[in-house]
This record gives sequence, C-alpha cells and structure tokens, in this order.
Amino acid sequence: MTKARLLLVEDDKALAELLIWHLERADFDVRRTGDGEEALLLAEEQAPDIVILDWMIEGVSGLEVCRRLRRKTATANVPIIMLTARGEETDRIRGLETGADDYVTKPFSPRELLARVSAVLRRVRPALAGEHLTYADIDMDVAAHRVRRGGEAIPLGPTEFRLLRHFLEHPGRVFSRERLLDAVWAHDSEIEPRTVDVHVRRLRKAINEGGRSDIIRTVRSAGYALDSDGQA
Repeated sequence: MTKARLLLVEDDKALAELLIWHLERADFDVRRTGDGEEALLLAEEQAPDIVILDWMIEGVSGLEVCRRLRRKTATANVPIIMLTARGEETDRIRGLETGADDYVTKPFSPRELLARVSAVLRRVRPALAGEHLTYADIDMDVAAHRVRRGGEAIPLGPTEFRLLRHFLEHPGRVFSRERLLDAVWAHDSEIEPRTVDVHVRRLRKAINEGGRSDIIRTVRSAGYALDSDGQA
C-alpha cells in the first residue's frame, strides 16, 4: 500500500524529531517544517494526505495556516490535526471552527497522537488507514477481528470488540454512556444506558485477565475513557 503523505508543521526541533521517528516507524511519508509560510508552499507543491499543525509556529500562525489550507481547492479536504499547548475550551473551539478535524494539547503521548491520526484517516480517507489499532500494550487487528495484549490473544464478544475499537480510536477521551450507546449500539432503542456498564465490566475482565493493569478509567458522573492510568 502507498505510504500516506503527512505534513508535520512543528517548530520545536526535539519534538519534531521524536514525532518523525514514530510517524516513519508507522509507515508515514513525513515532510516537516517549523514555518507557516513554508508549510503552505509544501502543501501547494504536493497536497499531503494529513497535516499535523502546531498553533504557535514561526511566521504565519498555525491557525492562519489552517484557514488558508481550507480556502484552497487542492487542500480544502485534507484532514488537519492541531497540535498545541493552548488547551482552553475557547482555543479548542477556535481551532475546530477554523477547520481542524481534531485538536491535541501538549503534553501528549506520541502513541495517542498516532491513534488520533489513524482515527482521522479512517474517518475521512479510509483507504489510507491501517487495519491495526494500538494503545499501550493492546493491539487490535480490525480486519481479522483479533485483539492481543502483551502479545497474548484476548477473546472478545462482538459488542466488547466494538466497544474496545471505539476506545482505541479515541484514546484518553471521556465518553458518557449515552455517547457510547450512539457509537457502539447505533441508536438501538432497546438498549438501556446501564447496559454500557455491563459491557465495560466484561471488556475489563477480558483485557485485564492475569492481573494486568486496568486501562479503562471510570470518570464519576461522566463516563469511561481508555487511559493507561485508568482506575476501576
């Protein structure tokens, strides 16, 4: 399969090198710049399949780069993930309203960023997305419908598989029972919100077999999240 072209716009050299290492290891063809004007030129020379864009960069700001990319026909539909230390709700809203498909705040895990890149590609350009989802020591082969943790096979029922897949596509994000019902059960009117708790318990039991650490975090009055610091 042809490598997905990724444009990384990040002016922190050390962080950029770390991300390039992870991205190339994940089989992305990476071009990198820390300058907004150069990012626009690179995107014009060859439209990328996805852009990781820092907000605070040299020259033109990341927000303005996002805005201009959305205005150009060749890059109007290229998925963009904003990468920034600006974590206030108003900043996230500005980024998303400007045209970003996702928003990752610093500090972050490179694995989480890779998972978000894969999730965005699956959503907007499925032909470019890989068939494996990974987080911590969990690996899911979507096509083969297999899950491994630490290299050991984990048997899951169809609902638990779909639930884990949704978590793997959005690591760290908290989902209410209602949101999980919409995403995993497809608006089945016969399913009660408390049913989510039952399936989360089953999923936990399966992936935590043998005394493994619990990576599903329960957030009181909010829901559940896939989190390596999860607490049951």
